[in-house]
This record gives sequence, C-alpha cells and structure tokens, in this order.
Amino acid sequence: MPACQFVQTLVPTPLGVLTLVSDPDGLVGILWPGARPESIGRPGLLACTGQGPHLDAARLALENYFSNRPFEMPSLRVAGTDFQKSVWEALKKVPRGETRTYAQIAAMIGKPSAVRAVATAIGKNPFPVLVPCHRVIGTDGGLHGFAGGLPAKEWLLGWEKTPLVSPA
Repeated sequence: MPACQFVQTLVPTPLGVLTLVSDPDGLVGILWPGARPESIGRPGLLACTGQGPHLDAARLALENYFSNRPFEMPSLRVAGTDFQKSVWEALKKVPRGETRTYAQIAAMIGKPSAVRAVATAIGKNPFPVLVPCHRVIGTDGGLHGFAGGLPAKEWLLGWEKTPLVSPA
C-alpha cells in the first residue's frame, strides 16, 4: 500500500470538531464538521490520520485564535485559481474585529465589478477561520453565506469583538 500523500487530524473548537489536512509542504485545508474534501478544492482526497509539523502549527494557530491570543499563520498550500488566491489574500488583510463587504473585497483586488465572483471565491476558501472569510458581509450589513453556517459566522464575529489576550 502506498504511503499517504495527505495527513489529517481532528481539532475540537467551540464551533465543533474541525479536520485539518496537510501534505508534506503545508496545510491544504480545514474542514468544517461534516464537510467533504471537495469543499477545500480537493475532490477524492484520501488522508491518513496522523500528525506532522504543519498540522501541529495549524492546531496551535487555531488554539490561539480560540483562546483569544495572536497566532502565526501556518504554512498554507493554496490550491486555486489566481483570482481565488487574490481574494483569499485580500481576506487576510481584513483586521480582526472588523468586517468588509463583498464589494469592498472586489475593490481591494482591483476588480470592482466582480462582486459575484468574489463571493464565489470566498465560498471556496479552504482555510476557514485562519483566512477570515467570516469577516465578509453583505452591503446591507447582513450575514450571507458561510460554509460553517451562519450561526458560526455570527459567533466568530462576536468572538472577535473581545480584546486579544497579551502573549505570556
């Protein structure tokens, strides 16, 4: 039997158990409870359960996030189109505790008329929580579409209103 190309581990969070998936070069995705590998752009992905440095780094980042502490971004292996990658990079620039609209994200990447395409790319974000797609709202100020469910999006936005804990 060939060695596993991907390794996965489970991480309990206040929003349920997330599945972290990595390959030898970095984290390839974070899956919400019940999500399928297609949701991180990896159809048919088979992963062995295990540990590794990229999973450890991602677990620590999530533990710090959910403990209200600053975190370092783990090494990400981003699979997507150039457009998707530009959207996901823009998401990282939205400060904690703040929101942006889909139109504002489209403007940030220099494609102000691509609001629907931006929304689609955000919906395919393979790194929820760490790449904060939950910080994007509708122009009406409402919460729209979120792979983890709108209650999770609302919870994350509320959580981020709490000040960060200083590093020890």
